Amino acid sequence: MNTINIGQALRELREASGKQAKTVARSAVMSPSKLSKIENEALTPSLMDVERILTALEVSDEVKARLTEAARKAATEATAWRILRRTGLHKHQDEIRAIESQTMLMRLFQPSCIPGLLQTPEYARAVLGRHGYTQGALEKMMGARLLRQEILHDTHRTFRFVITESVLRWRIVRLSMLAAQLDKLITMSRMPNVRIGVLPQSAPMTDLPSSSFALFDTSLAIVEIPHAEITTTEARDVELYVSKFDGFESASLTGEEMRAFVAGLRDDFLRQQERG
Repeated sequence: MNTINIGQALRELREASGKQAKTVARSAVMSPSKLSKIENEALTPSLMDVERILTALEVSDEVKARLTEAARKAATEATAWRILRRTGLHKHQDEIRAIESQTMLMRLFQPSCIPGLLQTPEYARAVLGRHGYTQGALEKMMGARLLRQEILHDTHRTFRFVITESVLRWRIVRLSMLAAQLDKLITMSRMPNVRIGVLPQSAPMTDLPSSSFALFDTSLAIVEIPHAEITTTEARDVELYVSKFDGFESASLTGEEMRAFVAGLRDDFLRQQERG
């Protein structure tokens, strides 16, 4: 199994299907040049790349299982943020959006900042603006991030977020903008398919909130650390993050209790602003 040349196998499958490279690339949410590099072994594909290409090729379940298993030996991969910045982070946002479009249950734990799917434009600009992007790159990132938020209105999908209290207090933007961001959290928490939990600092902790992570159904976990994004589809690893999420969520405030807590912080920020 490990002797399978994935790039060559994908090229042969595409040629056998009669599909043009640009058509497969479009369906797999990647550029034709990236697909060409994968097929010609100039670029090692990620597991997500392989799965999307095979889906675009509409191969049999048996073939898909065989090739994804061959790619799974590198199932846990780390991609440095500097590499993603070089290739275009807005393109990476499009890749995440493609994953989200195929996900029915998304769970996200965030101890660093408001999750991108819940950010106001002002908050998103402040977060992204800290990375030294050019104005053009920043605008592309903003557009890609805000476009991703549209999926929250698909009520056939379920979204569960857990955010630490400290995140709500970070002065990433000025107080009036932070108050507006908290208002958005309250509003979004009323959507029927969105559940937002706030993990208060006073809650007894059974685990350490060390890194942010997202779970896509029970098949994929994406973990963010300062220098890289780690992707894993290894069942035992995904189960570990499911367990961590469940523990954090069980200790968090939700529903009316969460909304009252966040509203209290918002009102405190507005009073501070009035006092100057």
